[in-house]
Amino acid sequence: MADVKKLVFSIIRFLQDQRTQLEEEQAESLEVAIQCLESSYGIDTSDEQTVAKYQLQKNLLDIFNAQLSIETDSEFSTLSLHEATPEEKEEAEGLKNQGNDFMKADKFSDAIECYTQALKLDNKNSVYYCNRAAAYSKLSKHMNAIEDCQRALTIDPLYSKAYGRMGIAYTALEDHESAIECYRKALELDPGNQSYQNNLEIAEQKLQELAAQSGFNMGMAGGLPGMPNMGAILNNPAMMQMAQSMMSNPQMQSMMSNMMQGMSQGGGDFNSIMQMGQQLAQQMQEQNPELVNQLRSQMGRPPTNPDENPDQPPPGPDNDKDQI
Repeated sequence: MADVKKLVFSIIRFLQDQRTQLEEEQAESLEVAIQCLESSYGIDTSDEQTVAKYQLQKNLLDIFNAQLSIETDSEFSTLSLHEATPEEKEEAEGLKNQGNDFMKADKFSDAIECYTQALKLDNKNSVYYCNRAAAYSKLSKHMNAIEDCQRALTIDPLYSKAYGRMGIAYTALEDHESAIECYRKALELDPGNQSYQNNLEIAEQKLQELAAQSGFNMGMAGGLPGMPNMGAILNNPAMMQMAQSMMSNPQMQSMMSNMMQGMSQGGGDFNSIMQMGQQLAQQMQEQNPELVNQLRSQMGRPPTNPDENPDQPPPGPDNDKDQI
């Protein structure tokens, strides 16, 4: 029965601690529960002998958190309400410094272990999470890095480095939209950080390149107005070489940049995509009319006349000169 009374004593202590954090009406309800437990088990928490007999070294919430951590194999399943003692914080800081040394020596797994041990002592320190995120990124564990950055931001929403490192992880996962959002938030908090600015520009460029490639592939598959269904000829080396050349054209890059900017501001529309498709068609005609005629023949369309003015389409309802 002694062990049960220790548990009941811990429950009463927990309820007593909770009273100070509740509204008056809720606190009164807890007081009733406390009195019932004291009466049922014959425990008087104000008696020194009872306290000496039943009080444990750790409070009930800490015991619960420790067990929950073991069961889930993660010390981060819940944030303890218990504040780390000065001794625990000092020990945790030492572990963090060891982790930093391991990072410099490219011993990333050892660094992760140090940061993890530091977090077990003080899991309210955003720096420990952010440092561990950096170590996870070095081991290409990018989702773990993102989760740690999110934990750091839960503790400190103004931690720019957490946003920056989360952007790096998203970039590695080729989620450039999320990376851009992270870098922008990092720059809002630290406007003078050139590294964030450089990473933002790289992520925006990557997104533009992907959009350009996607737009070209849509056109090849017949997804853009004015473009034929060319899915069957995507393996044509000459075709792909011409596509790469067009994608490197400054005019095309500018068009893509403007379109992406408009879409990011909620203003992008179908006309922009259609314009890009038509521009692709025109450039294809100008750069390699022989290849275009070859493709038209494969699709059962008459070849274009090289002597015609490309800016003046022939008369008639079947005008598809600029639609290849």
